[in-house]
Amino acid sequence: MATWTLDHNHTEVTFKVKHLVISSVTGKFKTFDGTVESDKEDFTDAKIRFTADVNSIDTGNEQRDGHLKSADFFDAANHPQLTFESTSVTKKSGNEYLVSGNLTMRGVTKPVELKAEFGGIQKDFYGNTVAGFEIEGKVNRRDFGLEWSAVTETGGIVVSDDVKLQVNAELIKKA
Repeated sequence: MATWTLDHNHTEVTFKVKHLVISSVTGKFKTFDGTVESDKEDFTDAKIRFTADVNSIDTGNEQRDGHLKSADFFDAANHPQLTFESTSVTKKSGNEYLVSGNLTMRGVTKPVELKAEFGGIQKDFYGNTVAGFEIEGKVNRRDFGLEWSAVTETGGIVVSDDVKLQVNAELIKKA
């Protein structure tokens, strides 16, 4: 079984959420880790494990980041990690995959499906075997207990329930 690890220098974990239903705010997790175990070069037998440190959240605004870490949202003091563990990887066609698994946020675990585009396998400048993926999906934050909500004076919703997830991942083959 080959083990692949995330190359932190070539991986980004981001999310987008609608603000006032008219624009999006983008954030990222700066501290994360992940492994993939797979015998097949097409990764259809892959077992994926991923964690992100909630305290590493960065939206470019310290006040908003603090609010996201608070009990109103992620409750980082009691739930410092977000985790994902795959249950299946299905090749749909060509380089398009469906990754199913369990996502845990704020102590709540729910099944999710993510679309993945396999970029291929290559040797890097150091002789390492690397693989690339672009992964995206959408979750409802309320399903995971991120319940905070506010309404503007004109009745507009401050933060949408749907959160778009995007991971651009480069993996390094270890064994």
